Amino acid sequence: MTDITASSFVRQDLVAERPAPVKTTGFVGLVRTRLLSSPTNILLTIIGALLLWYMVIPAFRFLLVDAVWTGKDRTACLPENAGYVVGACWPYIQAKLPQLIYGFYPEAERWRVNLTFILAAVLLLPLLIPRLPAKGLNAGLFFFALPVVAFFLMHGGGITGFGLSWTAGLLQLFDDSVIGAGQVLVSLGKSSAIGPLLWVVGNFIVLVGTAIQWLIFPLTWLRDQIQASSQSVWIDFAITTIVVSLILFFLGGGMRTGWRALATSIATFIGMAIVIKLMGLDHGGLPIVDTRLWGGLLVTLVVAVTGIVTSMPIGIALALGRRSTIPLIRIFSIAYIEFWRGVPLITVLFFATYMLPLFLPGNFTVDGLVRALIGIALFTGAYQAENIRGGLAAVPRGQGEAASALGLSWWKTTSLIVLPQALRHVIPSLVNSFISLFKDTSLVSIVALFDLLGSLRASFSDPVWSTPSTAFTGFAFAGVLYFLFCFGMSRYSLFVENRLNAHRRN
Repeated sequence: MTDITASSFVRQDLVAERPAPVKTTGFVGLVRTRLLSSPTNILLTIIGALLLWYMVIPAFRFLLVDAVWTGKDRTACLPENAGYVVGACWPYIQAKLPQLIYGFYPEAERWRVNLTFILAAVLLLPLLIPRLPAKGLNAGLFFFALPVVAFFLMHGGGITGFGLSWTAGLLQLFDDSVIGAGQVLVSLGKSSAIGPLLWVVGNFIVLVGTAIQWLIFPLTWLRDQIQASSQSVWIDFAITTIVVSLILFFLGGGMRTGWRALATSIATFIGMAIVIKLMGLDHGGLPIVDTRLWGGLLVTLVVAVTGIVTSMPIGIALALGRRSTIPLIRIFSIAYIEFWRGVPLITVLFFATYMLPLFLPGNFTVDGLVRALIGIALFTGAYQAENIRGGLAAVPRGQGEAASALGLSWWKTTSLIVLPQALRHVIPSLVNSFISLFKDTSLVSIVALFDLLGSLRASFSDPVWSTPSTAFTGFAFAGVLYFLFCFGMSRYSLFVENRLNAHRRN
C-alpha cells in the first residue's frame, strides 16, 4: 500500500492554457473559412470585391446619389441645370408610370384593371399561405371564376346567350366548315385533272354536312326561339343550369350519392347568376376596351399568368401521354413535344398572329392577344411536359405497384400517388420555366403587343422627357420590376420545396 502511494504522481502546478480555437461562426468565421482560406479563395475574393466595386458602386450612385427626384419636364434632368452629372431621372418614371402599367388603356376605365389586380391578389394570397383553410374552394375561384370575371372586367362587353346558344353556335360553325370544305372540293373538280374524284368526294362531304345540319336543327331552332325573347340570356341560363345539374346528378350516383354533386352545381350556377347581374352582362356589360389599347405591366402579367396556368395541364397531359402504352397517344405526344421544342418562340408568335387567321373560317375571328396567348400556352406546355416526365421517371416503380395492389384505379394512382411525387421532384425546373416565360413575355412586342418593355420604348419618343439618362432610367426601372417578380417566384419555390421535402432533411 505504501509502495503504491509513493509511486503515484500528483501534479503540483496548473496546466498551461491552450490557445482559443479558431472562430468559425459569424462574419469573422465566414471571412476566415470561406473567403481567405486558401490562395485561390483569396484571389477569387479580391476579384469579386473589385467587380462589386466597379459595378455596385456606380449603379448605387446612378440610381440614388446622383439621381434627380423632382421635376416637371426634361429640364430638371439636364446636367447644365442640375449642376452635376445627372444619374437616374425619376420624374420621368413618375410621369410615365400610368403608361408603363396600363399602356393606352382609357384613363376613365382603369379602375377595372385595378379591381382585377385586387381580386387576383385576394384570391392568390390564401393559396400561397399553407396554413389557411378552404384551399379547394379558393383554387376553384382563382383558376376558373377569376379568368372569366377578369375578361369581362378588362375587356368589357356582355353575353347574348349561354350554354345552349354556345353549343348550337359551335356545332353550326363546324357544320358550315364541313359544307364549305365540300363546296371547295366540288369547285376544284371542275378544273383539276382528277376532277371526277374531287367532285365525288366534295359532294359526299356536302352530304355529310347536310346530315349534320338536320341533326342539329332542333338545337339551332330552340336557340333562335330563345334569342327572339326579351329575356334570352336568363332563359338560356336556366336551361343550361337544369341540363348540367341533371347530368352531374346522374354521373354522381343518382338518388344514392348524386345529391352533393347536384348541390355543388346549383350553388355554382347561383354564383354565376349573381356575377352576371352585378356586372350587367345580360344588358351589354361594361364598355368594350380593345386589347390593342392594353399594354405595359398589364399585358406582361396577363401573358405570363395565362401561360403559366394553361401550360401546366397541357404539360401534364403530354407527359402522361408520352409514357402511355397506347401507340397512337404516345406517338402524338412525342411528335407534339419535339415539334414545339424545335421551333423558336418568335416563330410561334408570328404564326399565331399572322398565319392562324388563314386557317379559320371567314366568319370566325380570334383576338390578337388571344392568338398570342394560345401560341405561348402550346409552346410552354411542350417544355413543361419534359420537366414533368423527368419527375415521373424519378418516382419509384413500387409506388404504382403498391397502389395497384391496394385496388386503386389508374386515374387514382396517377392523381393521388404518382403525380404529386413527380411534381415535388421537379419544383425547381418548373419554376425555372415560369421565370423564363415571365421574361420571354417581352417577345410579344414583335407582334405589335405593347408589354412592359414595349410601353417603355414607346415612352422614349416623348420629346418632353428626352434626356441623356432617360433610356438608362427606364431600363433600370423595368429591370427592378422583372427582378422583384422573378426573385419572388424563386424564393417561394424554395419555401415550397423545403416544406414538401421535410422528410428528406438531415
